[in-house]
Amino acid sequence: MRNKGRAALRLGPGLTTGACNDDPSSVGTYSQVAAQFGYGLAWTLPFSYPLLVAVQEISARIARVTGCGIAGNLRRHCPGWLAAALIVLLSAANVFNLAADLGAMGAVLRLAVAGPALLYVCLLGAASVLVEFFTRYARYVRLLRWLSLSLLSYVVCAFVVEVPWRQTVRALLWPTLSASPQYVLAVLAALGTTISPYLLFWQAQQEVEERQHDGSAPQLSRAPEQAPGEFARIRFDTLIGMGLSGVVALFIVITTASTLHAHGVQTIQSAADAAEALRAVGGRFTFILFALGILGTGLLTLPALSTSTAYAVGELLSWRVGRRHPRTRAPAFYAAIAVATALAVALNFTAMNPMRALYWSAALNGVIAVPLLTALMYLATNAGVMGPLQLPAGLRVLGWLAAAIMGCSVAAAAIAWLLYS
Repeated sequence: MRNKGRAALRLGPGLTTGACNDDPSSVGTYSQVAAQFGYGLAWTLPFSYPLLVAVQEISARIARVTGCGIAGNLRRHCPGWLAAALIVLLSAANVFNLAADLGAMGAVLRLAVAGPALLYVCLLGAASVLVEFFTRYARYVRLLRWLSLSLLSYVVCAFVVEVPWRQTVRALLWPTLSASPQYVLAVLAALGTTISPYLLFWQAQQEVEERQHDGSAPQLSRAPEQAPGEFARIRFDTLIGMGLSGVVALFIVITTASTLHAHGVQTIQSAADAAEALRAVGGRFTFILFALGILGTGLLTLPALSTSTAYAVGELLSWRVGRRHPRTRAPAFYAAIAVATALAVALNFTAMNPMRALYWSAALNGVIAVPLLTALMYLATNAGVMGPLQLPAGLRVLGWLAAAIMGCSVAAAAIAWLLYS
């Protein structure tokens, strides 16, 4: 009984997935939202927390019950064209976000130690691929968990600068809403970067990897007696991981609103811009903390984005996938990791600077989330997928509510833009 209790309290896929949610491109989006609107959109974080927890828990449950990730279940239970379209959209968004993260990290290194940013982009991309190729799975997981601690630098930042806490609490409890297209688009961007589609695939695949690496934990469809303990573990892990993500995101908004917005800086194109502006407004120590957070979370998220893309494509095409396999047994899977990273590096050399489109990529994530969340709920409520291990009513309601809210946000942003642009 004691071992079951300890298993229920074990942190793993939920923690690392939550930490990945505050990647450099998310930092850039939260910083832009806070610079433009101050504390005006801070309410989106506590509002989206139960929705985020629900959809991540649902994705983890699907993986734990079926023994394969979201893409594999889409291939099995959805029309081929639909599964392919969803994976293409996900992969495009992942490569774009990966490019933005690499660009932000390269720019931060240029600010911190000088040197050409594009060289740093290449070195970071190569380092990420080498770690994924040559690090054993158990050591790789431990590394991800330790890198999660880098998120604490954003929390410290908020206590270094001067924050009007009463105004912050008021904005959280009684937000001032607006129908302007800029505000509505900002809401969509904030929700899109919080409920990010690749996180669904990443947490699900980590569940598959950990169970297969363990070897003693069969998929729950074959061992339903283990379901209560495993579902309790998944819920606790997801609550903590997404809670960490939300708290850190809130402190990023608070720090940026208290410094940049308060000093009239209302346009931030990237996380690196936010760090540079913080150096001018908040001092060198604030800049160092913010920059360390960007680098730490970037190192955590680079492999998550490239590997989740490889998992999705690989499961769709019935490849052998997973970092538990050596490179010689899963060559296509590892090649997909390298190709995704190489494409992201190459985007930083094009005339189109992906960092300038960062805000729009967050909004794009919000758009892509609608069909993906709908497909996720179709899988989670399909008896042919879940068997007797059906979702509890609360998760069903929150899951469909998340899909509906993202759909309404997309529709509202489109209508507002058409009417007022």
